[in-house]
Amino acid sequence: MRKYLALILAAMTGLAMAEGPKLSGSIDDTAESVAPGFHNPQKDVGNIPTTFPFQPPLVPHSIRGLQVSKNVNQCLACHAVEPSKVTGATRLPPSHFMDRDGKVYENESPRRYFCLQCHVQQTSVNPIVQNKFESVRQTQGK
Repeated sequence: MRKYLALILAAMTGLAMAEGPKLSGSIDDTAESVAPGFHNPQKDVGNIPTTFPFQPPLVPHSIRGLQVSKNVNQCLACHAVEPSKVTGATRLPPSHFMDRDGKVYENESPRRYFCLQCHVQQTSVNPIVQNKFESVRQTQGK
């Protein structure tokens, strides 16, 4: 009797597994429910205030066509130490010349080379997901 019961349970388990939901192995197979909005970015708007401590500064100008790859970083044409003296652009801070262990490099640290990982361009769009975020300045004013 136990053999038959074990056999029936194994068959039912196999059947349940076969009828289970099919999981896709790739995010590319999922449908995008909201089309992303591409807009013209703001022109040079000057410094944008940060909303939380240690926030990377926001990019106040268009970055369309700006190349940042492993071979070329066009941000450094204006923001590196020497060009910033001529262009008037914000100079790279000392933290961008150090690695995690505090070792100081003569040039930009490799871990700080891809600027657009932290520094993002701003534009006025309606958010896809609404939120109730309040900046530190808003919170302190209450």
